[in-house]
Amino acid sequence: MNVYEKCPVLENENFLLRSVEENDVQDLLSVYSDEKAVPFFNSDNCNGDDFHYTTATQMKQAIDFWLFSYKEKYFVRWSVVDKKTDTAVGTVELFNRRADDFFNNCGLLRLDLRSDYEKADIISDILGIIISPAYELFDCDIIASKAIPAAKERIAAFERYGFTPADEKLIGHDETEYGDYFVLRK
Repeated sequence: MNVYEKCPVLENENFLLRSVEENDVQDLLSVYSDEKAVPFFNSDNCNGDDFHYTTATQMKQAIDFWLFSYKEKYFVRWSVVDKKTDTAVGTVELFNRRADDFFNNCGLLRLDLRSDYEKADIISDILGIIISPAYELFDCDIIASKAIPAAKERIAAFERYGFTPADEKLIGHDETEYGDYFVLRK
């Protein structure tokens, strides 16, 4: 299956991952305006965007960019929907990264969650939905995701899932070095 021809819907009993939609603006605004959540978002190599959006207009522009990026086959951005509340409480971004560093041919996973969902059990639950299919969907043998030292719950979830800290730095398109990555091999 080509993830860029048809974006799969993935789910378990608690969460649904489906392609981000224009009508997610209000739900996702509560995520991206959450000042407690923003520091945990991975904005490495994103041209200075910190993903802190405080207006519906900014959120809509971000969603429009994510949809454009999907059409151009840059990355996939799923909304993470809590099935109990039928509310988008975050997003997952994934793509196969091509670069001249350790993270070449790597499924780079970005997970943005509202701060009240930044809990090890919830993160583990979401990882359980996306990790297994990610290897095939993005034709990679390694998945990497960022967790800054303050992201204790995220790190606990990563370690529980088998991720290990990477000693290597991710090298950005402008040669900036980025750290705090965790990797999981197939």
